[in-house]
Amino acid sequence: MKFPLFASFLIFTVWFTINLARTNRKEEDMKRAFWEKERRANNTRRKPLDNLPYIEIPLERLSMQLLPEDPKAMDCKEIFRSLSEDKIVNFTGITNTDLKLQYGAPNIDLLTRYDQNFTVLVRTLQKWASCLYENGYAKEACEVLEYAVSIRSDVSASYKLLCRIYRENKTPEKIQALYPAAESLNSILKNAIVRILQEAES
Repeated sequence: MKFPLFASFLIFTVWFTINLARTNRKEEDMKRAFWEKERRANNTRRKPLDNLPYIEIPLERLSMQLLPEDPKAMDCKEIFRSLSEDKIVNFTGITNTDLKLQYGAPNIDLLTRYDQNFTVLVRTLQKWASCLYENGYAKEACEVLEYAVSIRSDVSASYKLLCRIYRENKTPEKIQALYPAAESLNSILKNAIVRILQEAES
């Protein structure tokens, strides 16, 4: 009985060693590929940024005149005004390495700022919509959230609140129209947002 057990152990050891070596080789290859790509990215010259998909904030669509004395609302409005004076681009899901390769390493600080502006924008849109909804302005909140979806926000709470408003307005069929936007997201939250829409329809 001892020999079959030893043979089995030996076979397992050989199999494990081979697979471990294969895994290590793959990891080394991935590291080399990453650093080679990073080297090329860092050597990419500056490129024009004129054709970036810049996002404009339609202040007139955000019901900025409402809740003039609410501190939370005032914070949101101030952020919107500040962002409207800068440039905003949605680079969600795109690595800094890829940004440098596409637009040039010298532009990375600018591109990072534009992307951070987008993150602040979509979070503030959700905060503002929630504030409007809680104060009885569901219609206005809906318009803010629909704008957020149109610029491909990946804030899951925005989709959840928008679905809630649609159901309360007896227009649950509008949830279907959110699927293309959700499924086109280049975000790790994409699947979670799709599930939110599915649950809202059930």
